[in-house]
Amino acid sequence: MQKSLISQIQQGHQYTKVWPLRRELAPLFIENRVVNATAFAIKIMPAVALTSLVIQLQVLGQQFLGPALACALLILSLPVQGLLWLGKRAETPLPPSMALWYRELHEKMAAQGYQGAPAKTKPCYMELAKLLRDMFEKMDKAFRQDIF
Repeated sequence: MQKSLISQIQQGHQYTKVWPLRRELAPLFIENRVVNATAFAIKIMPAVALTSLVIQLQVLGQQFLGPALACALLILSLPVQGLLWLGKRAETPLPPSMALWYRELHEKMAAQGYQGAPAKTKPCYMELAKLLRDMFEKMDKAFRQDIF
């Protein structure tokens, strides 16, 4: 069953809040770059779209209002595209090797006293993000160095 566009954007926004932006994860996952780029686009693109609209109308005149608005809307859609990608990624099941790593990490954390949610049999990237966030927040530095 497909999710609605709005719910997928909300899922992507939630995923950006859960995903731990840590240097150790950057070589392993693309999420660090996408989350950073999307956050930057959310801050910057409204100003870029407005500037683009004003400059085009000043230089080209009122007869180019349609194309200027289309360009501004395209610029405004860039952060939404990032959130859509993140929403889709959050609900994507982990590949078998990554799922195995997820379960091993969960077992090692449980052996160290972690009392989070039980490990899923078919985890998705959102569960991995929650587990990694808990690892960085609740486990000591020595444990993290063994993992990475």
